[in-house]
Amino acid sequence: MEPANRTEVSEFYLKGFSGYPALEQLLFALCSAMYLVTLLGNAAMVVLSLLDARLHTPMYFFLGHLSLLDICYTSTFVPLMLVHLLSPRKTISFTGCAIQMCLSLSTGSTECLLLAIMAYDRYLAICRPLRYPALMSRRLCSLLAGAAWALCLLKSASETVLAMRLPFCGHRVVSHFTCEILAVLKLACGDTSASEAFLLVGAVLLLPVPLALICLSYTLILATILRAPSAAGRRKAFSTCSAHLAVVLLFYGTVIFMYMKPQSKEARISDEVFTVLYAVVTPMLNPIIYSLRNKEVREAARKVWGQRRACR
Repeated sequence: MEPANRTEVSEFYLKGFSGYPALEQLLFALCSAMYLVTLLGNAAMVVLSLLDARLHTPMYFFLGHLSLLDICYTSTFVPLMLVHLLSPRKTISFTGCAIQMCLSLSTGSTECLLLAIMAYDRYLAICRPLRYPALMSRRLCSLLAGAAWALCLLKSASETVLAMRLPFCGHRVVSHFTCEILAVLKLACGDTSASEAFLLVGAVLLLPVPLALICLSYTLILATILRAPSAAGRRKAFSTCSAHLAVVLLFYGTVIFMYMKPQSKEARISDEVFTVLYAVVTPMLNPIIYSLRNKEVREAARKVWGQRRACR
């Protein structure tokens, strides 16, 4: 990229839903409420997993990471999106756009891997209960979580550098409410084939492959559950697995639609709607589906709340 090309675009205009003023007001109210629930629910899960010794297990270790990821992921773009929904000025600097792009890609990619790791953890706990403590040690948990964060940050930084080094030739209107990489690439006036190929490889490795592992893990889990003698135990396990799979399919289905469908230069409102689904709705549902419906989490919450009241 030539230096002149880089200085031609010092900021981007995030078009978002500016063509639908009435929708902007509705979205502000809905997204504000969902973001608040996301912050409170996920922050509560992180705090409980740290304070209650009964939750110092691999499952809650990964749930804590998932909650932290959801907070980071939504916070990369939702606050700015809420400001833009009420403001006529919807700009973001070139550097700010690159940072937002990298962080949202990194946290979103890490969640893909973490969901697969969590499914594998549940497979070991249910299908290999006797060997589970040895197979899923504290060291392995830390290694898996750390590797997911580090690898996805490296991948996302590489994708961001490739995208932002392209010449934009004065094009600055991003047809999205965030610096989503596919929307930004549509503005480039240079050859985007290398960036798109890199994105496709990353999408294949982080979407169909982990999703296949998740489906395989839950298939084996369900097969084990069906052999369980207790009808009540089977109903409880089915309820838990179906709730988990609903969130996984919502997240992966919308992300796969976004990143693996044929790309076009034309902006579509459906792209932004699907982004809201996987980037705002799913992080709000995660603490409810994975944590707040869990008896151990409710008991831990009552214990921590009781201790706080006693201290007063």
